[in-house]
Amino acid sequence: MSRIGKKPVEVLSGVTITVSKDNVISVKGPKGELKQTIDRDIKVDIKDNTVELSRPTDQIRHRALHGLYRSLIGNMVKGVTDGFKKELELVGVGYKAANQGNILDLSLGYSHNILFEIPKELKLTTAQEKGKNPIITLESIDKQLLGQVCAKIRSLRKPEPYKGKGVKFVGEVLRRKAGKSAGK
Repeated sequence: MSRIGKKPVEVLSGVTITVSKDNVISVKGPKGELKQTIDRDIKVDIKDNTVELSRPTDQIRHRALHGLYRSLIGNMVKGVTDGFKKELELVGVGYKAANQGNILDLSLGYSHNILFEIPKELKLTTAQEKGKNPIITLESIDKQLLGQVCAKIRSLRKPEPYKGKGVKFVGEVLRRKAGKSAGK
């Protein structure tokens, strides 16, 4: 059995989980509602305050889906109760971030500013304190969408290994390289 897949998902109070006939699981909680289509081979059992998943065989495909859907349902339950939050830091001279609603305006050292539209499911805030690097904070109930948007923003200017300039996650440790060695 899959170690992750056989763990039951604890359903907290205030969260309701329903499974429709076409294998769409919906999780409703205080922060919102999320839906996920589940493979028809994976069986979902809702008992008391837990959700258990089972697979029909030990095929590689079924084992992989077993753990995957358990993790997705666990993330959905956590998202509708607590939510997820990621912070990005802009490291570099002159790098700036500002937002107007859900439009993120980035100045990343290119000849022009980059305007990036954030999906309406995410909450965006930017902070720029004097003497510190600008911080972009994104919050959402959907962990998958949040990670995808953060990765896209980071890809606009990845941190380089010599000085560490670029867009990085707060707390991310970068592998630094030594520069050119001094002359003879």
